[in-house]
Amino acid sequence: MDILDDLESLKFEYGIPEDERYWLYLQGRYRGLMIKGCAHAVFFCKLFCTLRELLQQGWRTIQSRAVSFDAASMEDETLKVGIIGCGHLGRQLATVLLRLVPIPAENLHISTRRPESLVEFQKLGVRCLYDNASVASWAQVLFLCCLPSQLPNICLEIQNKLEKTCFVYSFVSAIPLPRLKFLLNHNNILRPQYHFTEHFDNIWGETKEITAVLQDPEVIRGTYPYSDVGGVILNIKWLEGVFYAAINVCTARNVFHSHVLQILNKLFLSAHWESCETDKASCPKFQLTDFLNKNYVNTLLHRRPFPWFDLTTVQLKDTPFSQHLSATPTLQNHLTLLYAQSFGITPTEEELSKVPTGSSPQGDEG
Repeated sequence: MDILDDLESLKFEYGIPEDERYWLYLQGRYRGLMIKGCAHAVFFCKLFCTLRELLQQGWRTIQSRAVSFDAASMEDETLKVGIIGCGHLGRQLATVLLRLVPIPAENLHISTRRPESLVEFQKLGVRCLYDNASVASWAQVLFLCCLPSQLPNICLEIQNKLEKTCFVYSFVSAIPLPRLKFLLNHNNILRPQYHFTEHFDNIWGETKEITAVLQDPEVIRGTYPYSDVGGVILNIKWLEGVFYAAINVCTARNVFHSHVLQILNKLFLSAHWESCETDKASCPKFQLTDFLNKNYVNTLLHRRPFPWFDLTTVQLKDTPFSQHLSATPTLQNHLTLLYAQSFGITPTEEELSKVPTGSSPQGDEG
């Protein structure tokens, strides 16, 4: 293919009038949006694989004592991931989940109208079929990568098949969260929202395959939760939703809230700098009041799990954690460090000091 590189007539922009080439930046925006979305999905799945390992370790550690874990629900299995819709985004997502999380091929199921076109995934051992209900009933994390016009019918097919604990992760940006909650009759939903800066900087590796791009430190810096590098910005309410999603996993397994806080500290605050050793007071630790209002905390018995959280409400409204996260730059920096290390990068404190902090616009949906 190298011999074709200099042939202008085979390039995407060939034939577009000069006065309309300004709009080519939209192509870069689309790629940046796809890469950032896939990176955040990888981070989410990595976190929840680690969370399952921590729950397994906790259960084994305390099973000889007063057990606060629901032993019957502690299954020694890898995260089961389903994808509904396998167009361009679905294919890219499947590729990065298999290679970068990594999700074992047998733990990834894909439902698409043309499963016969997914030969490359079938050869790896991925189950590819056209059965949305089957994939939805099996998956513990279900990614929606379909077109907005297809979503109402898909929701009708799967709404009675979803387990309460299944995370529905929607990339269908045209459908707001309240509408999606209604269509699915389900509240364990995450939907990242992105917006664009006025000046677009294309750092997204136009010709590289996505797994190679997501090993490029410059690209990874552009996907940091608080970063505006590259011109695509994540609404930070997504990160808040990830926290409450982790709590819901623990609640479903009847883990006492005191143990949940220990798990959250291990899961989200495992990455530290040398300065954390010299100034331990500055190193964040989670408390109940970071996630629940004080009045509720005062009524919560010691040997009780957290309540179940409606993730759609978490992403649309202010919560105690909204205030805690926005008011604690050291926590934001620790989370950015954790994110970077999950992709094999360890930035210095000086580098992270250049990353913007604070909440991005929330853009509440009606």
